[in-house]
Amino acid sequence: MPSRRTLRRPAVLAVVTCAALAGGLLTVQSASAAGTRIHDIQGRTRISPLAGKQVDDVPGTVTAVRAFGSSRGFWVQDPHPDGDPATSEAVFVFTGKETPKVSVGDAVTVSGTVSEYYPGGKDAGGQSVTEITGASWTVTASGQPLPAPVKLNSASIPARYAPDAGGGSIESRTLKPGTYALDRYESLEGMRVAVADAPVVGPTNTHNELWVTATPGHHRTARGGTLYGSYADPNGGRVKVQSLIPFSQRPFPVANVGDRLSGTTAGPLDYDNFGGYTVQATELGALDAHTPAPETTRKQTAGELAVATYNVENLAPDNPQAKFDRLAKGLVHNLAAPDVVALEEVQDDSGAKDDGTVTAGTTLKKLTDAITAAGGPAYAWRSIDPRNDEDGGQPGGNIRIAFLYNPQRVAFTDVAGGDATTPVKVVDDHGKAGLSASPGRIAPTDPAWKSSRKPLVGEFALKSKPASRVFVIANHFNSKGGDQGVDSRFQPPARTSETQRTAQAKLVNTFVKELLAKDPKAEVVVAGDLNDYQFSPALKTLTAGGILTDQVTKLPVNERYSYVYQGNSQVLDHLLTSKALARADYDIVHINAEYADQTSDHDPQVLRVKP
Repeated sequence: MPSRRTLRRPAVLAVVTCAALAGGLLTVQSASAAGTRIHDIQGRTRISPLAGKQVDDVPGTVTAVRAFGSSRGFWVQDPHPDGDPATSEAVFVFTGKETPKVSVGDAVTVSGTVSEYYPGGKDAGGQSVTEITGASWTVTASGQPLPAPVKLNSASIPARYAPDAGGGSIESRTLKPGTYALDRYESLEGMRVAVADAPVVGPTNTHNELWVTATPGHHRTARGGTLYGSYADPNGGRVKVQSLIPFSQRPFPVANVGDRLSGTTAGPLDYDNFGGYTVQATELGALDAHTPAPETTRKQTAGELAVATYNVENLAPDNPQAKFDRLAKGLVHNLAAPDVVALEEVQDDSGAKDDGTVTAGTTLKKLTDAITAAGGPAYAWRSIDPRNDEDGGQPGGNIRIAFLYNPQRVAFTDVAGGDATTPVKVVDDHGKAGLSASPGRIAPTDPAWKSSRKPLVGEFALKSKPASRVFVIANHFNSKGGDQGVDSRFQPPARTSETQRTAQAKLVNTFVKELLAKDPKAEVVVAGDLNDYQFSPALKTLTAGGILTDQVTKLPVNERYSYVYQGNSQVLDHLLTSKALARADYDIVHINAEYADQTSDHDPQVLRVKP
């Protein structure tokens, strides 16, 4: 059966108004004894005007049943709408762990308590789902026709995403479904909707979910995704698809970005905290595969230095050997064996086991051995072990940044003194910029790096040009955890994690400025998973003063992405260069993020420069 990541807590009496104690029992005020319909329950805002009240004998037709998991229930829709586009004509009847004894096409009258349920909890900032809980119902007829689904397409979904409330809640605002996409979806909550011939813009994940777009002409990437290019436009055509069809009858499609669900995908429109508005499909389109091939990049020439960045997603010794082999294949064949690789999310030698281990030699040896076995160079590595449990990530994993480098083509300049807490300094080295420690960490005790990875700095020289001196600063900024989603009931959503990333960016920017103060022609590459967009405050801070060029901004707009999140293709990984290396050949190599079967959730990227 379809899987669920989140348990829906029982919502009985979750919102109660006008309640009174009588005879020691909590009673709930009843709505009008007769005549209440679903559109009265849903109302014209995000919160039901009847929240907390008892409703009786609300009529409708069962359009879908969820008969699995702990969030069982059924959707019921009124076949006689009121004509108001702001009021939904359907509602979910929540039965908890009990499988409801109803069938699709049953005409029912439902009684129960109106409740607002917040998936993920109210504090997460998401929308609520209006439900009837503690319900009883009567089946009055069977085999009734279902209301025709509302077509989701470019004509029905407004281009503007959400009203601007200055960061405040939009719950009490009257819905404007003809003006805002978010209001349009809310006005259809629980109702049957359909998308036709829908392009897949987010690959099938391990929870049997995928994302499609109902507005295929909007912000498409070169390979068929949907590009996230600004905070102002989160791409309102994106909707998640799950299935109510038992997998024994219809396996969930394993789809990649660029594929399509041909025909009709239809079902009630739900909402959850893992992707927002969701078509709970009772009808699934057929998978029409148009998956683009994984990319490869060209080999660097003898006089070029190739520097790559790759988030290897919690790589640990106990990962399957297949993961190491696939990472190795990607580095050797798809990335053409870069000279220097900045790795992010390398776990310690005991993986997620929180036993005090901080070394990662076993992890790195297992990867470099796999690279050699795949026909690649015998990479050496440099890293600095963090203090235990101080760098964030999976508890016990002690993720860190590490350099791989090919000693046949490049030399690493080792300067003793780098450790977990000693800051690296810029020093004078015969009139040029040098490092007090190589590898070294930038300001590792600064509060900006609390529970976050510290940048790793190293000095490299291309062996064919012994006098060359390239400083590579590898990074993994703090995550977006805790931010409100783009579909939040607070608009614009709060991005609280930006504050820490912006502070981190300022420290790296300052360090680059110190290098350039010693030598205005210093050759610097800033690499890594910065967990932020090219248009974000963090990236603007990192490039402040024009000291760095974010190479992604030189790509065609429809190629600017390295990560796919909830159907949005976006930039999280970056390679930036100082002016001396601004003329770089830069490539994001799409081998992971768009695919259901992925080695990492990030695409690697590489640049080639001539020191």
